[in-house]
Amino acid sequence: QVELVESGGGLVQPGGSLKLSCAASQRAAGTRHMGWFRHAPGKELMKEREFVAAISAANSGAVYADSVKGRFTISRDNAKSMLYLQMNSLKPEDSAIYLCVATSTGLNFWNGKPSSRDWYDYWGQGTQVTVSA
Repeated sequence: QVELVESGGGLVQPGGSLKLSCAASQRAAGTRHMGWFRHAPGKELMKEREFVAAISAANSGAVYADSVKGRFTISRDNAKSMLYLQMNSLKPEDSAIYLCVATSTGLNFWNGKPSSRDWYDYWGQGTQVTVSA
């Protein structure tokens, strides 16, 4: 079982920055691909989880949603079992609950589906990000 705990959410003004963190249990360290999804308020939870970014287990590459490309950066520290999301130039439409995710082991990142919800077996509870003046 992999446990994921997010932190770092909060209220920020448009144009501001925020860094999210996700603490993973030891079994996730360096063996699973990880990523971030977000769920906007007012939308049905499972159907409207939007892909944000993903990073390979070995930290060899990452993919981003077009809506965040150039503004968000995903990173990980396998020694600390931590995943991060640096968010810059935030917009009101970035407001959402941000969820940390992890895959099962043995998957190929570049031949897989890192932007698909179904690719991930483990989900955190989420951290709220609100972008408002």
